[in-house]
Amino acid sequence: MEKIQFKTNIKCGGCVAQVTPHLNAVDGISHWQVDTQNPGKILTVEFEGVEPKRIAEAVQTAGFKAEKI
Repeated sequence: MEKIQFKTNIKCGGCVAQVTPHLNAVDGISHWQVDTQNPGKILTVEFEGVEPKRIAEAVQTAGFKAEKI
């Protein structure tokens, strides 16, 4: 299992709800969470067998930014 973090602009519970179906649809993600209290709005993803680029694309499809850190 790998872990990766992205700096995002997911800033509230409504934003998390908007991105949820997109991240949940990516095969290989076992767990994810967004720290909306962190100034960088850090998305942490635990995954296996999926390219980090695919995770960022899922976030972008939901209308948000995701920059690998």
